[in-house]
Amino acid sequence: MPLLREELEAYLQHVAIERGLAKNTVAAYRRDLERYINFLEGRGIQRAENITRKDVTTYSQDVRDGADGGAPLSPRSAARAVVAVRGLHKFWVLEGTTTDNPAAEVQPPAVGQRLPKALTIDEVRRILEATQPETPAGLRDRAILEFLYSTGARISEATSLDVDDLFVDRSNDGPGMVRVRGKGSKERIVPMGKFAVEALDNYLVRARPLLVTKGRGTPALFLNLRGGRLSRQSAWTIIQQAAERAQIGKEVSPHTMRHSFATHLLQGGADVRVVQELLGHASVTTTQVYTHVTVDTLREIYASAHPRARL
Repeated sequence: MPLLREELEAYLQHVAIERGLAKNTVAAYRRDLERYINFLEGRGIQRAENITRKDVTTYSQDVRDGADGGAPLSPRSAARAVVAVRGLHKFWVLEGTTTDNPAAEVQPPAVGQRLPKALTIDEVRRILEATQPETPAGLRDRAILEFLYSTGARISEATSLDVDDLFVDRSNDGPGMVRVRGKGSKERIVPMGKFAVEALDNYLVRARPLLVTKGRGTPALFLNLRGGRLSRQSAWTIIQQAAERAQIGKEVSPHTMRHSFATHLLQGGADVRVVQELLGHASVTTTQVYTHVTVDTLREIYASAHPRARL
């Protein structure tokens, strides 16, 4: 029988090729499962058929406090790690590597629901206006910030865009469109509002030609100062610096812009299934978490406005 690490590679190829998971997701699986393999090897286990339910249960407990030798994980991260282990064992049974699944009855630790943290519309405006449009970098920063809020794209989706992914008809005032490649390489077409289109136009005409000459030439839409494709880490920094200049007193990340996009659409009356399509969620259940945010807002308004809302 193959050793554990050989079996792990077979599983990672399965999730990447047959299930079509995104590179970032596969990388997360690899990190979690390599930690699991290290744990098993530390217990003298080299083959999948020798793993017991007790081994899996012990691992699920040890990752929470770092007793396995790794960094302690939060309940959410520990739950993710256990889910990865359960998927690995299920795959081994389906492939005939093992005859039983010792992880089948091991449940991930309970995780409380974490509601998205959305910015107010005024906070978003302040962040968008906190760029320096007189410089090529400032024009790029304004374009990517407007793009993220206008489309709700993930930061990895934005930084992987090429110029040819944009579809803008400048002969009318309708929204622009962009082809976004989401998780599992699934494509979707998303509209862009007027402000995003204008910011992208300014960037493409006045900034990108200067930036691209500093590199070797690339189809990438958003470029760094060396003329190469902008990285996710650099885009993250752009957002944080804009939030600091706007004096936003809360943590702001690329996902904050995505959360704000979804929340503001729902507050404006958009149907949850339309928002699901725009976000690229596979299930409407994932999108429905945003409805809790808007319900809280409605509850506050009702409590303060209705004459018989309070005793």
